[in-house]
Amino acid sequence: MPQQDCTSELESTLRERIMVLDGAMGTTIRTYGLSESQARGTRFANCEKDILNNGDILTLTNPEVIGDIHKRFFEAGSDIVETNNFSATTISQSEFFVDDPREYGGRKDPEFFQKIIEDPFLVDLAHEINFESVRLARHWADNIGSDTGIKRYVAGAIGPLTVSLTNSPDANDSGFRVITFDQTLHAYKQQVRSLIAGGADLLMVETIFDSLNAKAALVAIQDVFEEDEVKLPIIISAAVGRGGETMISAQTSEALWNAVAHVNPLAIGLNCSLGPDLMKPFLEELSQCATTHISCYPNAGLPNPLSPTGFDMSPEDMHRWLGDFASAGLLNLAGGCCGNTPEHVAAIARSVHGIAPRIVPTLAK
Repeated sequence: MPQQDCTSELESTLRERIMVLDGAMGTTIRTYGLSESQARGTRFANCEKDILNNGDILTLTNPEVIGDIHKRFFEAGSDIVETNNFSATTISQSEFFVDDPREYGGRKDPEFFQKIIEDPFLVDLAHEINFESVRLARHWADNIGSDTGIKRYVAGAIGPLTVSLTNSPDANDSGFRVITFDQTLHAYKQQVRSLIAGGADLLMVETIFDSLNAKAALVAIQDVFEEDEVKLPIIISAAVGRGGETMISAQTSEALWNAVAHVNPLAIGLNCSLGPDLMKPFLEELSQCATTHISCYPNAGLPNPLSPTGFDMSPEDMHRWLGDFASAGLLNLAGGCCGNTPEHVAAIARSVHGIAPRIVPTLAK
């Protein structure tokens, strides 16, 4: 059953302290050393494409691994964990289960994606991944919340998709798009409904590379809220490049805030793409203009294949940087993206403990 709207409850907690998000699901999954065969399980044993990199499918084939990761992040100090369904839309799952027409001289276009969003197998699969991912996270949120007396929350993750509404992939046809806004909206509405049905406490539109894709996700959320007479808190989080713009649509932090402020998100923030050292000036910019809470969960530095996690920064590094952000009055929610293990999150939790949260301008009046 859907959860009750916990916006007021979360706002109350965020006025009191900095809340802690989780870390990187993909990074932590890799530490379990699963093989392609283990990722497939018996259910997908005959899949024609490799699916080891389809981390979302592990919710169905290896729920004990995903559950253990949620448990470890909660034990590390996370107040909120994201569900393991970052790419659980018909559009993104098609990458693993449908032949790419470009391999046979064709192309991906709206006609192709219309079949994708209506494909019964993909529709059912996306629903199941979303629904079961929430239930799995919910189990550990409730168990550890009961054991510790500190309520834990489940954020339904809504990722950026594998297609762009902003840019054309055809250098000779700048007006061409592989998919339409309405098709993207349809896929996102399916995902949102499944997350709510599973029992998510809040929805997180995250790792925004393409602002128009994110707009479709937010319209989907608003449509579902209105049509189904339900409402949950929303967190919005963008991935920005070294210049501080979203990586496909090139919106600055301030422009992104102006584009999404009307949905009254619980928080807006930055994640992925950069380490905290490179992210800080853009977080400062966002903090100055946003009249809601600020979240931040950066990568553990830049990619480094020689590092055990694949990224440069250690837990101690993340402790230092996120603690600096908190002391500067920039944070209401803190966590880690790529490269951040439960050990990193434990260090982040220690770094922000006891530091007053950023004062939200609208709450200060």
